[in-house]
This record gives sequence, C-alpha cells and structure tokens, in this order.
Amino acid sequence: SYECTPIWSPDSKQIAFASDRNGNFDIFVMPATGGTAQRLTTHSSSELPSAFTPDGKYILFSASIQDPSQSALFPTTAMTELYKVPVNGGRTEQVLGTPAEAVCYAPSGEVFLYQDRKGFEDEWRKHHTSSITRDIWLYDTKTGKHTNLTNHAGEDRNPVLSPDGKSVYLLSERKGSFNVYSFPLDNAQDLKAVTSFKTHPVRFLSMSHGGTLCYAYDGEIYTQKDNATPQKINIDIVRDDQDKIADLTFTNGATSGTVSPDGKQIAFIVRGEVFVTSTDYATTKQITHTPAREAGLTFAPD
Repeated sequence: SYECTPIWSPDSKQIAFASDRNGNFDIFVMPATGGTAQRLTTHSSSELPSAFTPDGKYILFSASIQDPSQSALFPTTAMTELYKVPVNGGRTEQVLGTPAEAVCYAPSGEVFLYQDRKGFEDEWRKHHTSSITRDIWLYDTKTGKHTNLTNHAGEDRNPVLSPDGKSVYLLSERKGSFNVYSFPLDNAQDLKAVTSFKTHPVRFLSMSHGGTLCYAYDGEIYTQKDNATPQKINIDIVRDDQDKIADLTFTNGATSGTVSPDGKQIAFIVRGEVFVTSTDYATTKQITHTPAREAGLTFAPD
C-alpha cells in the first residue's frame, strides 16, 4: 500500500495519514511510536488529512464526497470539501463546502488558515500566474467569515502559523522560485522573505512547537531556526529490500554432460539446473529455472 500526508497530533503522540490499503485513500491514525493503525474513514472517494483540531479530538481532511445543495461550484471530484472525523472513530461532518487544503489551526482553535483551490491546475506547476492560483485564507470558525490574506496573481500556499499564533509562514513565488515568506497575521501586506533559494522550489513547509521551520528543497530536507541559515538534515534510510541474489561459481560437480551433434555446444547440469556452454566462446546460459531437479540430458538430432 501507499501511505502519504502524515500529520502530528497536538500532543505529538499520534500520527494521522492517508493509505490506499483498501483501494482508495482513507484516513488512518496510529501511535507515533508505532503500532496498529486504526481506519477512520470508509468512503469510496479519496480522503487526505491536513490537520488535527487543537484539542486533538478531530482530524480535518479533504475529500470530494457531497457538495452542499446551495453550492454554486461546478460539481466535480477535482474540487474537494473539508470534513472532520473523530480521532477515536465515528461519523464524519462537513466543515466547509468549498475546497480548503493544508489547514493550519490557531492555538485557540477559533480560526484556521488554509489554501484555496479554484480550478484544475496541476499543483506542481511552477511560475504559474492566472486567476486560479492558490491564495491563503483565514477562516473564523465562530462567524463563518473567510478572509483572503494574500490575494496575489501567483501561487501562495502551504500556510503555517507560528507557535504564538501571531505570524504566518507560507510558500510563494513572489520572486522567482518558491521560497518561504512570512507576515504578521494582523498585517498581511508586510510580507518578508525567509529563504532565498534560486534554482528549485521549496516544498512541504511545516514548523515545530519550538518555532523551527522544516521544508524540502532539491530532494533534501532542511530545518531553519528564526533568523538563522538553513541546515540540511542528514538522513539514514533503513530499507527493507530482499537480500541480494548470490552469485555462485562452480569449477566442478557438473553432471549429465553431453555434446551437441555438431560438437559446438555442451549441455550439463549443476545443482539440478540445465546449462549450455559454447566450445568456441566463454558463453554459458542457464536454460531451466524449476524447483525440481533436472536429469537425463539429450540433444535433439537438429
């Protein structure tokens, strides 16, 4: 199966993620130290988690399940809705009928940030400027008011709130490639660059409880503390590949050796398998691959 979009619970004791082990992507939650994953959603559409609520009781996720009856959006599976499901399992509830991706809650839980989606444009496209590029929005959970914080013709995405809830970090293409930018939550016009990478886009922005940024650049993962230079993380990947097939060399022990009628080939058996070698060249080929032991070699007259 394929697992993706992992998110941490507020107490760092659980991880929610999407898995296609049952066909389409469903939401699962598991202990952060490892263990059995509990399935939380069962709908036939794909669900992708984006955030825990600050109290840790719900997981917010995006899925194309059911547009509200009063929605003016064209009904298409490409335009998701926002839902929540209890961490311990239970009925899902619709939070928003419009696409709201990469949700990031304020510590109080009274507001959250999200990136919108207005059309079908590929999310990995670079240097894209049009009316459907993503913007960062603020949603008030009490009043239901949406506020566009960026309102920019280019891409602004992946909002992250600082631990004190006063600063917003995001990925934007304001100058060249995607980089990390920040602005005060109460003054979105005061936008400042945090990183200055040139060639490739910065992706997958997140932040620790201590305020350390984490993101990907050029296939590597970096962390960055406040007013400090980015630090590339050295990662050791432990793979679970099968052991490499052994190469065996034999100089004796062949059985059932027989020469072809024209004298140019010799067939023999080693460890129960048939091999044929040339008398003119140093070429040997294995021509049987069976679990049984082969015996009694004979060349056909031709």
